[in-house]
This record gives sequence, C-alpha cells and structure tokens, in this order.
Amino acid sequence: MSDATATAAPEQLDPANPFAAPSGLPYGLPDFVAVRTEHLAPAIAAGMAAQRAEWEAVATDDAVPDVVNTLEALERSGELLGRVLVVFHTLAGSVGGDEIHAIESEVAPRLAAHHDAFWLDRRIFNRLESLAGATALLDLDAETAWLLAQYRKNFVRAGIRLEDAEMERLRELNSRLVTLETEFSQRVVKAMEAGAVEVDDPARLAGLDEGTLAALARSAADRDAGADHLVTLVLPTQQPLLARADDRELRAELLAASEARGTGVDAASDTRATLLEIARLRAERAQLLGYEHHAAYVAEDGTAATTDAINEMLARLAAPAARNAEREADELRAMLEADPAVPAGTELSAADWSYYAERLRKERYSVDDAVLRPYLELDRLLTDGVFFAATALYGITFHERDDLAGYADGVRVWEVTEEDGSGLGLFVGDFYARAGKRGGAWMHHLVDQSHLLDRRPVVVNNLNITPPPAGEPTLLTWDEVRTCFHEFGHALHGLFSDVRYPTLSGTSVPRDFVEYPSQVNEMWMANPAVVSRFARHHVTGEPLPAELLDQVLAVAGYGEGFATTEYLGAALLDQAWHQVRPERVPTAVEEVQAFESEALVRARVAVDLVPPRYRSTYFNHTFGGGYDAGYYSYIWSEVLDADTVEWFTGDGAENGDGGLNRRAGQRFRETLLSRGFSQDPLASFRELRGRDSRIDPLLVRRGLTD
Repeated sequence: MSDATATAAPEQLDPANPFAAPSGLPYGLPDFVAVRTEHLAPAIAAGMAAQRAEWEAVATDDAVPDVVNTLEALERSGELLGRVLVVFHTLAGSVGGDEIHAIESEVAPRLAAHHDAFWLDRRIFNRLESLAGATALLDLDAETAWLLAQYRKNFVRAGIRLEDAEMERLRELNSRLVTLETEFSQRVVKAMEAGAVEVDDPARLAGLDEGTLAALARSAADRDAGADHLVTLVLPTQQPLLARADDRELRAELLAASEARGTGVDAASDTRATLLEIARLRAERAQLLGYEHHAAYVAEDGTAATTDAINEMLARLAAPAARNAEREADELRAMLEADPAVPAGTELSAADWSYYAERLRKERYSVDDAVLRPYLELDRLLTDGVFFAATALYGITFHERDDLAGYADGVRVWEVTEEDGSGLGLFVGDFYARAGKRGGAWMHHLVDQSHLLDRRPVVVNNLNITPPPAGEPTLLTWDEVRTCFHEFGHALHGLFSDVRYPTLSGTSVPRDFVEYPSQVNEMWMANPAVVSRFARHHVTGEPLPAELLDQVLAVAGYGEGFATTEYLGAALLDQAWHQVRPERVPTAVEEVQAFESEALVRARVAVDLVPPRYRSTYFNHTFGGGYDAGYYSYIWSEVLDADTVEWFTGDGAENGDGGLNRRAGQRFRETLLSRGFSQDPLASFRELRGRDSRIDPLLVRRGLTD
C-alpha cells in the first residue's frame, strides 16, 4: 500500500447539523439540546474527511518544515471531528441505547483506520524528522520540543518503520481490535443489566434501610422488572448490598450473579470469545511492533517503563496483602461461628465477607453505614465538601448554571471562576446511574484546554449513584463520598491545565500517572475543616457527632488486606493476559476460568474468600476501557499519592490545617496540576518533592510493613 494518506474531497455537512459550526455556548460546551442521534454519523464522516484533507495539506507542503506549518498545523487539525466525538463518546458511555451502540459498532473500525492513516503516513513522519534535525537552529521552547519528541516517539510506536506488508497487517489488527473492544464494553453493560437480581419476597431484604428499599423498588419500576424490587449490579465483583443484606442466600445469589457475568449464562453478554481474541491479537500486534508482549509495549509508554518494574512492585505487595487478608478472614470466621442465625459448622464464604466485615466495623468501631448515610447528602457534599476544599486550596469558586443543559436528566453544570473572578472553565456533574450507562466512575473532557486554540476546559465527572425516590435526598455511603473526591481530583487536573498544545492538555499523561492527582484529592474528605462542613444531618443540619467521625476515621485502615488483595488480583490478571505470546493465549472459551485461576495462584493472590475486583469476563478496564496492561496504574500512582499526602500534612501544613491552605494548594497546582503532559510527569513530581518518590508511605498506609 502507498504511504500516501488516502484523500477525497471533504464531505459537506448539512449546515443544519449542530456540529457544522462550533458551539456558541459558554466555553464551547456542546449544545446537547440541539443534538439528535441522526446528527452523529454524518458529522463523524465529515469530520474524518476534513481532517484527512488537513493532514494531506501538511504532508504535501513544499515549504521547509517548521513549527507553524507542521506541528501547529497538526495540532489545529480535526476541529469538526473533535466536536462530534466528544459528544458521541459521552452519549455512548453515559446514555447508551441500541441506536448509539449501533453507531458505535459501525464507526469504531472506521476511526481505527482514520487513526492509522495518520500514524502510518511516512510523509508526515519525515517532516517531523526534518524538523527535529533543525531544532538546534530553531531554538524551540521546552513545551514545543517536548511535543515534537512525543509525536516522533508515537509514530515509531504506531509502526511507522514497518515494511508495507507489515503495515497492512497492523491496520487489520487495529481495525479488528477496536471492533472487539467496543463489543466487549457493550456486552459488559448488557451483562450488568441481565445479571440484576429480582426479589419478590420483601423478607429477603431484611437489613436494608427504607431509603435503599425505595431505591430498589424504583429500579424495578424503571426497568419493568417482574418483581417488586430489583438489585442492579455495579461494575466490580463486590456489590454494595453484600454488606447489609441479612439473608445469606440472597448474598450468595447476588455474588454469584456478579461473578457469572460474561461467562455464558446469558448468551447475549458472553464476553469470553471476545476477550480471548483481544488478548491474542494484542499479543500479535506487540510482536509485530518488536515487543516481547503487549504489556511490554504498554509499560514503555508509562512512567514504569518496563514490565520488570511493574512485576517487582506487584510481587512485593502480593504476599503481605494476602497474609493480611487471611488474618482478617480469621476474625470474620469467629463472627460467623458466633452468629446464632447461622447453623453450626457453616464455612465462611466470599459472599459473607462484606457482611461480617461490616458487622465487625460496627462492633469494633461503632460505625454503621445506615447511621452515617443521613449525614452524607450529595448536594451538601458537593458545595460544602468537594467545592469548599477546592476553594480553600486553589481559590476557585463554583456557580451552578441552570441555563446550561447536559445530555441527560439530572446532569448539572457549574461555572468555575478564579480568585480574581475570571472564568476558568465548566464542571459537569453526572452523578446517577441510568439504564445504558456503563458502570463505575470516571472523568472525561468535553473541551480540552489549549492556549494555541484559545480554549478553556470543560470537564465531566461520572458516577453511578442509585437515584433516590422522587423528592427524596441523595444519601451516600462513605465509599461514595471517597469516589466523589477522587473523580473531582481528575476534574481539577483538567481544569487547571495551562499548556499551549491540546495534545498535552490536562489528563493526557501516562496511564500510570493519571490516577495520582485524583488519589491525592481523596485526602481532603477526612480533613477536619472539610468533613465538619459536609457531614451534617440532611434534616436537622446537626454535624456528624465527633465520636462517630473519630470512629469513621479510625476504621479507615481496617480491611486493607481484603482491599489490596482484591485489587492486586485484578492488576495481576491484567498483566497475565498481556504478558503472553500469541500462541499461549487459550483458544477455547472453557479455558478462560482455568487461565485466570492459574494466574492468581502463580501470583500468590489466589485467596478463595477474596475474588479479584474484576474477573476477566467483566474486566472492562483492560478489555474495553483503555487500561489494558495498565490496571497496575492505580497502585503505582498511589506511591506518588501517599508520598504527596505526607508532604501536604508535613511541609505543606500551616497551623495544624493538614495542608488545607492556599500556599500548599498553589504549589501543587503550579508544579503539577497545571503541567498536563508538557514535560516528564516525574520531573513535575520531583519539582514538588525535591526528590524521587518513596514507597514507604504507601506500605504504611496499606499495612504492608513487616
């Protein structure tokens, strides 16, 4: 095949299509009210054609390559496509539905081919190489030089140096993989819906509070279930109701439904054949590109750099985590044996763990989620917790914009302003679960910050909180509070971006670094000045009693054996699937479970009572969500996080405030949050700390010291 990027006259988009012109709304917020499903496919097609023409203009430019006619021209390309894709991907992930999924399946391979048309164009690569050869004469600023280096590295990683026949095979692999990854993600959503547990007998729901019962009844009504109550599934293996449902058979049924997702119990959501083909084709692609396996390809692009470094860290944590989990299990066995409702001789099961761990927390620390929930109301948490901490640290303020619409009912928009009153960007909150929305919690951009394009950021936080009955407040668990702070840490990373080039904006950092700022932001949920404001009774306004707060904070370290082991189980499964050669990937769907079991045993995290946070068949992070061979990132980032928390509470603190002050916040913003990917992220960390990171604070936090 020729090097030349295939070109054609750009398709003309109907001027009535809302994507035909930039949004006129503040900060470029997409006009979701004007968008209909039928607008998407034509705009995507026109956007790809327009960008291909822009790339062709760069590739065929007779002028000597320079920053403006090459780098900046590439950074400016794709405006139309970018406008429609942010909306399309938002609707696909947060709204879903058959129409959107059909478009997603149709355009995924076309977008992969579009991606390859750029990264496999030798003419553009040669212009970048020429530009690099002239950098001594051009005297590039640091950010531009870094951008040029990233482009050149990414061209090589994409396969630009392959022979023509190898390039053709690479295109085939990329097209097939993106189709399979889309299919996997869609099947995971279907599996969550198919696995929901119907409950006819209300007696089986003993132990649940009235608010939860009302939410389960609403779920049944909203989804036309055949029972009065419907327990919908969340993405991880552990389900929230396992901690509170007294009915042991219901707990076992719920965990079984969770773990059975994608295994063929529902043919329409069986993911096994899909994940096997994904693993095999990724392994083949890695070898084609010159890597031992896919995990090595991914690691090279992260701060970890090598799979040896990843394996060493995960192995260092696995054994002590499993030991801690076994010690915790012994305590829970004693509780089960003392439970008069359980027949003598009953063995502790994985479905019992959360239930008795919750009872232990209540007995040892007097902490009960049912007691806490009335003090954890979503609106107050946002205003007096998440936003308050951001104001105290960074001086920014939030003003809800009821005049700006989101893409679904319940989506809210806030304008974010600087201390001097100037506009910083928009924050969009999509907090509730809905049919068709993928599980979990995440952040994404609707507009990337860029000085080159004169754009300020628009960022979205997505959660999956069960909606309360109409007119009732949204009451949260402590874990949901943590998720709110975590995702808002990502939002701050996007909002504070202060770079020239859109490619380097905000959270566009390596995967094993991107979770670091979000994990740091979790620290503020326990800061006394913050928690005293948001943890107030939703009816009386009374603060959470001091003794209860002390108990909540004391219990924070309990259960780290379980939490670390279930996380490591998933992270090590991710590595196992991606540290194999193509011929070592199983070929029969019946072998998926055996491969998984052997990998967990080999990694020393095969604890029967602690299933992995995600089993392979619903591990969307790794087979559909962009974290392939990168799920280790959370714990890798937590090394930086724990070290930074130590800085905030030490050198960053003033008068015992735990670091919640403008001086510490501004330093963290300037040295790290604002940098995006405009330099080596670890250089940003070293600028903050004055040294490389140390793992010791993490080991102490997770109770993994000897």
